[in-house]
Amino acid sequence: MQEYLNHFLGNLDIVNSREVCKFLEVSCLSFLPEYGPKLKEDNVSVGHLPKIQKDRKKRCCSCGLFNCCKSNWQKVWVVLKPGFLALLEDPFDPKLLDVIIFDALPHMDISGEGQISLAKEIKERNPLHFGFQVSSGGRTIKLRTRSSSKVKDWVTAINAARQPPEGWCYPHRFGSFAPPRGLLEDGSMVQWFVDGQAAFKAIASSIEEAKSEIFITGWWLCPELYLRRPFQHHGSSRLDALLEARAKQGVQIYILLYKEVALALKINSLYSKQRLLNIHENVKVLRYPDHFSSGVYLWSHHEKIVIVDNQVCYIGGLDLCFGRYDSPEHKVADSPPVMWPGKDYYNPRESEPNSWEDTMKDELDRAKYPRMPWHDVQCALYGPPCRDVARHFVQRWNYAKRNKALNEQAIPLLMPHHHMVIPHYKGRSKEINDEAEGKQYHDKDVDIGKPVLTSRTSCQDVPLLLPQELEPRELSSSDLRMTDLDINHSDRVSKKSFNQPLLNRKAKLDSSHQDLPMRSFVDNLSSLEPSSIRRFDSSKDDRNHIDKKWWEMQERGNQVASVLDVGQVGPRATCRCQVVRSVGQWSAGTTQIEGSIHNAYFSLIEKAEHFVYIENQFFISGLSGDDTIKNRVLEALYRRILRAEREKKRFKAIIIIPLLPGFQGGIDDGGAASVRAIMHWQYRTICRGSNSILQNLFDVIGPKAHDYISFYGLRAHGKLYDGGPLVTSQIYVHSKLMIVDDRITLIGSANINDRSLLGSRDSEIAVVIEDKEVVNSKMDGRPWEAGKFSLSLRLSLWAEHLGLHPGEVSHIMDPIDDSTFKNIWMATAKTNTMIYQDVFGCVPNDLIHSRYEFKPTLGLHFASSAVVSETYSPFRAQFRQSFAHLRDKIGHTTIDLGVAQGKLEAYQDGDLKSTDPMDRLQLVRGHLVSFPLDFMCQEDLRPYFSESEYYTSPQVFH
Repeated sequence: MQEYLNHFLGNLDIVNSREVCKFLEVSCLSFLPEYGPKLKEDNVSVGHLPKIQKDRKKRCCSCGLFNCCKSNWQKVWVVLKPGFLALLEDPFDPKLLDVIIFDALPHMDISGEGQISLAKEIKERNPLHFGFQVSSGGRTIKLRTRSSSKVKDWVTAINAARQPPEGWCYPHRFGSFAPPRGLLEDGSMVQWFVDGQAAFKAIASSIEEAKSEIFITGWWLCPELYLRRPFQHHGSSRLDALLEARAKQGVQIYILLYKEVALALKINSLYSKQRLLNIHENVKVLRYPDHFSSGVYLWSHHEKIVIVDNQVCYIGGLDLCFGRYDSPEHKVADSPPVMWPGKDYYNPRESEPNSWEDTMKDELDRAKYPRMPWHDVQCALYGPPCRDVARHFVQRWNYAKRNKALNEQAIPLLMPHHHMVIPHYKGRSKEINDEAEGKQYHDKDVDIGKPVLTSRTSCQDVPLLLPQELEPRELSSSDLRMTDLDINHSDRVSKKSFNQPLLNRKAKLDSSHQDLPMRSFVDNLSSLEPSSIRRFDSSKDDRNHIDKKWWEMQERGNQVASVLDVGQVGPRATCRCQVVRSVGQWSAGTTQIEGSIHNAYFSLIEKAEHFVYIENQFFISGLSGDDTIKNRVLEALYRRILRAEREKKRFKAIIIIPLLPGFQGGIDDGGAASVRAIMHWQYRTICRGSNSILQNLFDVIGPKAHDYISFYGLRAHGKLYDGGPLVTSQIYVHSKLMIVDDRITLIGSANINDRSLLGSRDSEIAVVIEDKEVVNSKMDGRPWEAGKFSLSLRLSLWAEHLGLHPGEVSHIMDPIDDSTFKNIWMATAKTNTMIYQDVFGCVPNDLIHSRYEFKPTLGLHFASSAVVSETYSPFRAQFRQSFAHLRDKIGHTTIDLGVAQGKLEAYQDGDLKSTDPMDRLQLVRGHLVSFPLDFMCQEDLRPYFSESEYYTSPQVFH
């Protein structure tokens, strides 16, 4: 009989028929594998839902009488699944009336065993009523059953469901809602993409292969965006066309847009919504938040997510909008239009379009203004991490649905997909050989706590995963909260010349061997089998075979056979990864504010052994004791550098940010107060005043501070058209990336500022990626086992920034050795900076200290930066007069003086000689330039009382 039933129930077509469901007292959700195993189901009465219209007379409550009261209590079918509780009108109809998605709630009742209770029995005034309540995700609903025994059954079942392997009801490492994935072979894979060309092409391919559903959310979305270029040859790859083709095939498409404050932003999400809704009835669109009802005006939904069939998702810094498509060449011109049509030829420093309706009409004059090149990084997640991101999307979608479209039948509630994972902590007693696993991180006092399996869970078919406790020591020795960090330190006390680049020089290998700390930040070392750790030669990839699914068969781009084969698309690598986020009550409906991205940044920097490499759109952070800036990324860097100085070990923090904020207006324009305000907060973080990291490091270690931490930007140049003027523009650094020791990478949507990191402000998503596949590399002149994912990404980024040819990539394997960092990285930045200053005299630069000191001169040498005190000029000088002078001399220039003169004039041996500026620009390698630390150092860049930004909360800017 058992064999027969197993065979019978194995046929999903039979199991999901009405007759079988009715006989077995189950619903159409019971055996759908994507939602997990069947737990408990039954008819239950609820009182919080609108009246369900039925033709037949029904009982109004569980007392057994007809119409005994005039309440809203009515019977529904309740389905308990791992991770959520679903309410259906009919057990044979999958349409949801409501869904409770289990989420961490630290304030919930705790039973005698010290475990969180999702459900608890409640006492009713009427002795004929038997009720219980379920609380999660900021919501509490009350339910009634026919007897007290059924109440106990439900409460027991729901509280038992809080412990699936995912452990959704507990904060995991970094305080995240999601557990680390890939500790065993569970199919977790990651792939990186550099710049929009590669990322958009991969996203288009995934959308074209969609079979079931697509989730999209972003800060800005343009339906007319071409995901492949040249656009004339790829009309079918326009975003609205791609979505329409899939919607006509029955794919359900859910798009969640950020509803902006129209007076502050010109992204016109209402236009995007209307265009998307006109595509097909299978396209569902929500905009959130509703500012008036929610009271949220300052914060935004900033995630950038595309999820296809819960199998592959894309996260990072790229919105599906204009201005983001770019290639490693970062061209500044496109005339006539080939790559960037209409308003996609985008430069927010010059002008922001007032209307997006006529998208093919140019906003900028291509003969006068360059586009602003865009640098970004995106990654694709496959397997369980993808479903974690999808769960986050479902939480946000359902919360927006309840607040914006509660009674709209066309906008459905969603259920998160379930992925059963073998418990990460199974087999704890197994000893792992140190030679195979590598040495553990030396910082023992920041180890993550190891949970213990109880005897009750060990006897089940699939053992339950107990949550690990988030130890305060992971982040600081003081009080840890998920909202922010209160980190104090008491150990504060009151440039060398560049060598010429030696691209052919090879760093000598030390005979000593350094093992990869495979434990790094995973929760339990003993859960890792020796076979799960594979060694890779840098020229060979012999990954184990995995089952081929549709999403693995899609176009992979340039799969690299070696980490030295740099490009735009990385290898698809098996990794340990954990999804982290910034959310709160307003953004996702969670009772608990989650700032796990912030916690991850702090912890990863604190544990870094040799270097951290950061690319970010902003760099605004605070040291302990800073009451204005709350995030403590800066404090982590400060502590790590002081530790390196105490231990006399080499350590580098290399940070790339935009040269200027990407907002409209020249430095002295009346409407550019936002630009100056952001500059103020960034310089306050970096080098100006008592809250800056360089000032504090100088107080302790003096000029050696520049040996530990340095800042850079990116710049490009070209001609606007054949025979046209020579122009330059900053490359806008929009990536949100950190690479630690070539072994761990953090990629996401979060900027380094309070808006993105505190959790109570902008909503964000990111992923921490820890390599499992290793390659032979070098670090500080010694052999080093680097991670395949992290190293290949850094090498590709550096090769692009430095303009290296394929044969030269091996010379940057060691990121902190002098042969790489001083002779190549710093020398390239210095040379490029000097050339751009000679040719263009463009801003920002270190020669301008105030608005009245603007002196456009040629042939000046780069001046090294020094920390200055926070003193400002009280004068509002006539900065723009100098701009006008240069415009008259050249005939035209950009808002940042980005147009070169026809000839460069310089004195040589007492004679005035003219040279072609292109001759100088031929010496530029790549795009790397030094960040101008002395720019406007004598000016107070904060808004004046006569500017509207003066009356805006400063939190908007940081």
